[in-house]
Amino acid sequence: MNLDEKIARINELYHKSQKEGLSAEEKEEQARLRHEYVLNIRANLKGQLDNIDILKEDGTIENLGEKHRTKSE
Repeated sequence: MNLDEKIARINELYHKSQKEGLSAEEKEEQARLRHEYVLNIRANLKGQLDNIDILKEDGTIENLGEKHRTKSE
């Protein structure tokens, strides 16, 4: 299931929960899909932030991904 399909299913389950409620299986599916969606968003954001270069006043370029990866490892 690709991201667009997951979002569509999350929305479908949300609307169903507002109208008639969800079964236990549907609640579990909704929670799992939301979790997968959040993990995907975090990974995308981390990838974008890791590719940001900062031009410092002395003319050097510092990559944020490399800077923070070495601190956390």
